[in-house]
Amino acid sequence: MSTEPTQAPGTSEGPLAGYLVVDLSRALAGPHASMMLADLGARVIKVENPESGDDTRGWGPPFVGPADDPQSTYFLSCNRNKESIALDLKSDDGRQVLRDLIERADIVVENFRPGVLDRLGFSPAAMHELNPALVILSITGFGHDGPESSRSGYDQILQGEAGLMSLTGSGPDDPQRVGVPIADLLSGMYGAFGLLAALLQRERTGQGQVVRTSLLAALVGVHAFQGTRATVAGEVPEAQGNHHPSIAPYGLFTCRDGSVQISIGSEKLWATFAGAFGLDASRPEFASNADRVRNRDMLKGEIQDAFGRFDAAPLLEKLGAAGIPAGKVRTLEEVYEWDQVLSQGLLIDVDHSVLGQISLPGPPLRFFGPADSRELTNTTHAAPPVLNQHGDQIRSWLSRSLERS
Repeated sequence: MSTEPTQAPGTSEGPLAGYLVVDLSRALAGPHASMMLADLGARVIKVENPESGDDTRGWGPPFVGPADDPQSTYFLSCNRNKESIALDLKSDDGRQVLRDLIERADIVVENFRPGVLDRLGFSPAAMHELNPALVILSITGFGHDGPESSRSGYDQILQGEAGLMSLTGSGPDDPQRVGVPIADLLSGMYGAFGLLAALLQRERTGQGQVVRTSLLAALVGVHAFQGTRATVAGEVPEAQGNHHPSIAPYGLFTCRDGSVQISIGSEKLWATFAGAFGLDASRPEFASNADRVRNRDMLKGEIQDAFGRFDAAPLLEKLGAAGIPAGKVRTLEEVYEWDQVLSQGLLIDVDHSVLGQISLPGPPLRFFGPADSRELTNTTHAAPPVLNQHGDQIRSWLSRSLERS
């Protein structure tokens, strides 16, 4: 554990204030996990290679900022509240600085292919020899063992391999990827969850451990009801567009000037919805949810006819007045201008050393006091760092720490 209190560069406090995270990861899965920890107040030191840094610094367009120092918006998305130090881990100096960091860390996050860190001299056993209380998160593509563990893991490849693309798209002949790198994001979230559990166990035992997850595991872990359709019911789920496979009506419908989505999840809601739009709720074809699922195409046609007489705004107003869960499909521009999003702290302003003030999507968690409901959420954040932005300060801190030890 760190020899002195540490905190994220942009935060004043948080549930993880005082914990030190050494982030050896790059791209998205590991950086997303470590950013979650930084949002909670941990001090996250991002270790990057001196030549180009994290791979995502070069992923674009879009790039923003001056032509001679362009900044990748991809990198900006997953590295807020971190410090950056550039280390050549093939050099004696780089390895020594990393050893010094590991000795003081609570957590190490890495997403190298299996065996890479071992060859650099930083296997889990070697890291635990330096720091027995260390909690290590290791994220791989297909898992750290098994017959295909050596394969490189990239998000879209795993979306296909883990079956997600077979469930996504307009139909079984139109497999589509999810519009964000969902395998990376979910493995990062599962990883952060596992880390916190391991930290709790360390409080009882004093011992560190290795937490392992993978892009494959994360996607299989969210198969949810589609998974049990396959394993229990023996069905092979297929993509069927913007309508729920087990609930009807539940999905997207068009109206005169756009589209709306509705979710009818109970028989009471169905009766209310049908009455509001002149449908016969008791027809044998529509009498139960199972009936409506079996006769989905017929039901969709009748709803489409009813909705076709409305523009989107009055249709949503009518649905809201009837208590029917409904919504529109927003562009991201509309999302970040939406007062509800702003009210939840989901857009934050930070001062970037190259770009000046920029707005970023914000942390999804909020914290409140137990009695007075006073909000405890940290609202001060640091911009993602430029390469080696904090290298000198980190080396100075390590030197002072060594002098005291």
